[in-house]
Amino acid sequence: MRYPPRMSRTRSIVLSIALLVSPVAAFATDTHCKGTTNVEEFRYSWRIRGAVRFLAGLMFPTAGVGDYKTTYPKEGEHSINSELLITPANGESGFFSYESQMDESGRQTQMTYSGYSWGNKTRKLRAVFDYVKRLTRIHKETPKGIENTVKPMPGTENLRDVLTAIYFLRQNAATINGPITTTIYTDGQEYPVVFRPGERRTFVVDKQTVSARAFEIAALPGGTGKKWPGGVTVWLSEDQRRIPFRIEIAESFASLQLDLQSIESCAFMEAKK
Repeated sequence: MRYPPRMSRTRSIVLSIALLVSPVAAFATDTHCKGTTNVEEFRYSWRIRGAVRFLAGLMFPTAGVGDYKTTYPKEGEHSINSELLITPANGESGFFSYESQMDESGRQTQMTYSGYSWGNKTRKLRAVFDYVKRLTRIHKETPKGIENTVKPMPGTENLRDVLTAIYFLRQNAATINGPITTTIYTDGQEYPVVFRPGERRTFVVDKQTVSARAFEIAALPGGTGKKWPGGVTVWLSEDQRRIPFRIEIAESFASLQLDLQSIESCAFMEAKK
């Protein structure tokens, strides 16, 4: 995988021209994209969708801001770190946090973390994957205490969580033309899922009209074993950057919709062709 600081001069010139003529990229280059950085950061607004919104509002906030950040390795480093922090508006307390660590190719998830705090409900769950011994080491913290467990990793393939799955979709969007079956790790469990491309539509962001395509992560239809109670749909721009303009996260208790508001830092992955 290659990053902007390592691009050849010719490739950089070609990419710069592409950015200038693309309405999607024009939005990006106008938003805090000064200097060289190894961090890509998107800022979102979020809200809870559907009929559950009113009931959810009785327990925790129903809107706020989200920050989605990916840190690429500097010289001598070999890991990509990605995190999504969801917080309520108006200074209210509470958060949802997701973090992932991948190898520098983006193919292998090394660590995944999820945590939340709403009122008196809190939880932190971290899993580290040992691909040599094929073991998952899990550290869980709740108000009831701390629990450490070790269990076998499923199968022989690399595991993905929600963030590394989104990274895979961004990296491979140009070549995904049909369903792909795989396994996703979330909330301490592995689930069979399918990645599949969806419809195309346009978004208006910062007074720019941009084209994007949906990609869905869903429970495998008719699969055996425990079904994933969640789901993710991400709308990616149809240029080289594959900017996630909208992210929809469905959980068993609610559905969150995140809509891009600004790009705070502009390092970016080089998507596969």
